[in-house]
Amino acid sequence: MDSIVRKIRAHSSATPTRWREEAEYRLENKAWLRYSQMIAARMLDKMELLGMTQKTLAERMGCSQQYISKILRGKENLSLETLSKIEDALELQLVYEPESV
Repeated sequence: MDSIVRKIRAHSSATPTRWREEAEYRLENKAWLRYSQMIAARMLDKMELLGMTQKTLAERMGCSQQYISKILRGKENLSLETLSKIEDALELQLVYEPESV
């Protein structure tokens, strides 16, 4: 048993893990993260349909490819302005207007 413990310790990282903080963050932000992931999935589907790269989308939106990559990971808290730019660039409706009463 001691040899197993020694092997595990030999392969463990000296850097402390942040899994607890990351798990707490996901729990605290569960609602908007769900929307962000849904939007990212819809964007990826539309980009695939159009044969569009992240670079092309970034050019259409006037931002960096790195920012597009961040959005597509589904962990970005998107502003209404960014949502509007995504909709225009991909010709995709993400925010629905309420029906008139």
